[in-house]
Amino acid sequence: MGLGCRPGPWRAGWRLQGRARSIQRWDIRHPTETWLLGLRPACRCRLARLLSGPSAAREIQKLCDRVASSTLLDDRRDAVRALKSLSKKYRLEVGIQAMEHLIRVLQTDRSDSEIIGYALDTLYNVISNDLEEEEQEENVPKQVDDLGSQFTEIFIKQQENVTLLLTLVEEFDFHVRWPGVKLLTSLLKQQGPQVQQIILVSPMGVSRLMDLLADSREVIRNDGVLLLQQLTKSNAAIQKIVAFENAFERLLDIITEEGNSDGGIVVEDCLLLLQNLLKNNNSNQNFFKEGSYIQRMKPWFEVGDDNCGWSAQKVTNLHLMLQLVRVLVSPTNPPGATSSCQKAMFHCGLLQQLCTILMATGVPADILTETINTVSEVIRGCQMNQDYFASVNAPSNPPRPAIVVLLMSMVNERQPFVLRCAVLYCFQCFLYKNQKGQGEIVSTLLPSTIDATGNSVSAGQLLCGGLFSTDSLSNWCAAVALAHALQENATLKEQLLRVQLATSIGNPPVSLLQQCTNILSQGSKVQTRVGLLMLLCTWLSNCSIAVTHFLHNPANVPFLTGQIAENLGEEEQLVQGLCALLLGISIYYNDNSLENYRKEKLKQLIEKRIGRENFIEKLGFISKHELYSRAAQKPQPSFSSPDHMMFDHEFTKLVKELEGVISKAIYKSSEEDKKEEEVKKTLEQHDNIVTHYKKVIREQDQELEELKQRINTLTSQNEQLQATVTQQVSQIQQHKDQYNLLKVQLGKDTQHHNSHSDALQVNGIQVEEVSKLKEELEEWKNKHELLQGQLREKDSLIEKLTSAAVGMGTAEQSSQTSKSGGLEHNNDLQKELEVLRSQVQLQSAEIFKLQMENQKLQLTSTSADAAVADGATAANSPGLEGRLEQEIKDLKSELKALSEEKESLKQHLDSSSSTVAILQDEKSKLQREVAESKKEQDDLLVLLADQDQKLSALKVTLKDLGVPVEDEDDIESGDQGDEDEDGDEEEQD
Repeated sequence: MGLGCRPGPWRAGWRLQGRARSIQRWDIRHPTETWLLGLRPACRCRLARLLSGPSAAREIQKLCDRVASSTLLDDRRDAVRALKSLSKKYRLEVGIQAMEHLIRVLQTDRSDSEIIGYALDTLYNVISNDLEEEEQEENVPKQVDDLGSQFTEIFIKQQENVTLLLTLVEEFDFHVRWPGVKLLTSLLKQQGPQVQQIILVSPMGVSRLMDLLADSREVIRNDGVLLLQQLTKSNAAIQKIVAFENAFERLLDIITEEGNSDGGIVVEDCLLLLQNLLKNNNSNQNFFKEGSYIQRMKPWFEVGDDNCGWSAQKVTNLHLMLQLVRVLVSPTNPPGATSSCQKAMFHCGLLQQLCTILMATGVPADILTETINTVSEVIRGCQMNQDYFASVNAPSNPPRPAIVVLLMSMVNERQPFVLRCAVLYCFQCFLYKNQKGQGEIVSTLLPSTIDATGNSVSAGQLLCGGLFSTDSLSNWCAAVALAHALQENATLKEQLLRVQLATSIGNPPVSLLQQCTNILSQGSKVQTRVGLLMLLCTWLSNCSIAVTHFLHNPANVPFLTGQIAENLGEEEQLVQGLCALLLGISIYYNDNSLENYRKEKLKQLIEKRIGRENFIEKLGFISKHELYSRAAQKPQPSFSSPDHMMFDHEFTKLVKELEGVISKAIYKSSEEDKKEEEVKKTLEQHDNIVTHYKKVIREQDQELEELKQRINTLTSQNEQLQATVTQQVSQIQQHKDQYNLLKVQLGKDTQHHNSHSDALQVNGIQVEEVSKLKEELEEWKNKHELLQGQLREKDSLIEKLTSAAVGMGTAEQSSQTSKSGGLEHNNDLQKELEVLRSQVQLQSAEIFKLQMENQKLQLTSTSADAAVADGATAANSPGLEGRLEQEIKDLKSELKALSEEKESLKQHLDSSSSTVAILQDEKSKLQREVAESKKEQDDLLVLLADQDQKLSALKVTLKDLGVPVEDEDDIESGDQGDEDEDGDEEEQD
């Protein structure tokens, strides 16, 4: 290997392969670097070791001096390129000596994209902790892990450096943009929170990076996705900005372009970024839902019939897609947001698609497990989704409900542990706040609903089979599942007491409750006993009848006290705590119906055999257990091994609720228990009253809704009628206009055309109609005069009443109030009469108008007679006849309208007469009140006279006794003076 060999020619260029995913870069290399690359890997390794140490540091120092002092751009470019070639081998030396010079190059040589690209690559090699595969194969010693973090801290110490890097990322030149993206991604990996804060406060910092997703060069777009992954980690503010910069739309487009679940690693990166944006971010979840992006997730889960040969990347992609669905419906999200996402997934068909995968064959086990967990959270607490899931059938012959198929997997000990946990979680979510589903499960256990033929297996039979099998994990899962079927449902707890089990041939059946206690007393595995005790505690809590049935067996209480009183190992402490909880529930919910097991006797038994302090200590073993704390964290059962499967999440809530009240109940006396029972009865009565009123309010709400609907319908009908009236009024106006036009045309026709026989016939009809109209007009006049007379009589009567009311103005204050009411009523009546007068005047004007029209018609008829005398032709007589008939019809319609108005006037007059009668009654009442007030005044005057006489007699007596007494005249003069002063003050006011 001659060190004096000359280098080959310099080479430059780019080569893109495979849709720009894999890029091989041929850099403009230094001659020494080109020569080094020509050597074998082993020789290069030896030469690197020879150059390491003082010689390498001197070479790097010379290159840094060239970058700092050279005036020619070519020299600086060559020096930076040489630093780049040394930056991987001598990362520490290049980082210490060259970082400042490289940053200065980024600031000053912006015009040359080549030197900027070299500088960015060098900084990336120094800061990044990722080593090349070739170096790993050659066993080159690795730098310490925190070296990149230290160099990153130096780089971001000046925030202007990150801002400068953001401006470089905006450049479209590939040589600048791509290394800038990689360098910024590495900075975020090393010092994420600090770099995030700098980008967040930088103007349009996040928006600049969002443009990377729109780059047509896939390699930059894909690395931009990786950059945004690091940028959005654990920063809600940046997550919101990225989401509102249309990130969801762009990422979903990329996933669709890449082939959804069949895509490559780009789909995986996009899904990870979507998880960063949505997880624990309620604002982005709401934006995702309202933007209708949930609907775009449905094609992800369209799996074909041929499910053989799933690639590892497809499994990874589908796993991340399922996790993204779970992020939107996680139980830790706000209930309202979760519910709206669940409904959207049902309406768009996403839940149906997930159930299809659930029942499909050939699906990998881990995908099937995650699908079960996803379906669980999509249906949890949503009645609509739970009802749909209950209707799903497996593609078997005969078809079986999906719930039954899943329960068969849960109680089958050959199935994987994680799959059985997922099925249990699915069953729990199906029953969560689903009383209908709970009733359906329990009904399969009742004697009246069990299939007599035995052809089909029900959910209840599977649970009982798992509850009493030899596999302890099946016992535990079946007990927890059955406990969820009874959760917060006292009715089903009572119904489950009817379940009878046939233990063996020839022996009588025993109840399910008794069989559970029998298995407990037999001393089975700890996991089995824990599951049965959790089932019994859930069953007996808040159900006095179940407590009575439990205590009716004389062996149960001695067994519990014996278990609690013994000093056992750590494994049995959990069982002791659960036995103490079960005994405490039997005391707290005891209705004292059994004489031998009343509350007070059970407390005495605990005091004698166990001790209260010891009982409370054993009860506290439950909440202090490590597995209890794990189960209380989240609803999904997640255990590292079957041995750790001890507690259920819902049961931890029950323990937290009952532990305190049971401790108090143990120390309470019988008197306190009686008081508490009375309080409970009072509360129950109060609850019944509240329930009754709630029912009444609910009924009133329904009636109110019905009335509102009626109001809406009547309002719409009213609007339609008003529109019809408006239309008819416009039609009437048009007819009037046509009528006036016909009258004008009739005058012209009678002047220019003469007719003999036809005209005589037409005019004869017109004269008859005119005479009828005259008679009707005369009748209207008479009626009008009659109405006016009636109105005058009413006016005179009202004036008399008004004057009489005014004359009673000297009555007492109480009568003035009623009088003012009467006057107001009179005023209203006067206003109403004024309206009636105005209507009568309008009718008079209308009658006058008709009279004028009648006169015009008479003139027209005379002119027509004259035309007949002249003997003119009758060419247009048929048209004239039709017009006259139309005019007659119009006049009849107007007379009909006048008659209707006449009826309305009559109604108004009747109402006014009734009002007058009411006023007369009020007048008589006022007169009676005035008479009574006068009588009271007379009585008061008599009393005052008696008092004056008594006062004068007393004064005389006092004067005789020598007591100075003021005279009455002096008192009156003083009172007069005070009245004068009060009068002056009132005048001033």
